Amino acid sequence: MENSELKKDRFKRVASRRVDNILKGIRSLSKCSNVNNYEYNEEDLNKMVKAIKEELKTMETLYKKNLKSNTESFNF
Repeated sequence: MENSELKKDRFKRVASRRVDNILKGIRSLSKCSNVNNYEYNEEDLNKMVKAIKEELKTMETLYKKNLKSNTESFNF
């Protein structure tokens, strides 16, 4: 197997596990929506959602930046 295939396999294995952990974390956080056990308001919700969205946007930006060609020099 060549190096790029090894990297691809490693990415799939590691990224799958990390995405699964994130999804489990979000599901766990969703359990805090039970008003019988927790008290929160719309401002609290907005802060949580904003923080999550900002981090997700940062991750997306990093991935897209690394997908672009590494040629940062000027070309015609």
